Amino acid sequence: MTETLPEQLFVYEHDARRFELLVRIGYWIVIGLVSWVYGILALVCGILQWFFILIMGRRQRGLSEFIQGYLEYTVSRMPYLSLMTDKRPALLPDPTRISMQKEGK
Repeated sequence: MTETLPEQLFVYEHDARRFELLVRIGYWIVIGLVSWVYGILALVCGILQWFFILIMGRRQRGLSEFIQGYLEYTVSRMPYLSLMTDKRPALLPDPTRISMQKEGK
């Protein structure tokens, strides 16, 4: 059985473009604003989820997926924001999957 490994998120790139450094400033601002608004909404969902778990004894899927979407948005933008790549991410949230391998597999 062949295992497929998830795509590596943080990869070293030797070449860098100087013009991209200027474009990156504007991207930092926009991604920061989107992340800030998305984070506030995720915080509200987290608080609602807490009460939902307290009252119902289970999680609500929609709230969990929204919070997961925020975390995936934040992590998927980190390589660009930390100057590791020149590949520009989308400004708005897109479907991203961050997976972890289970130990022993």
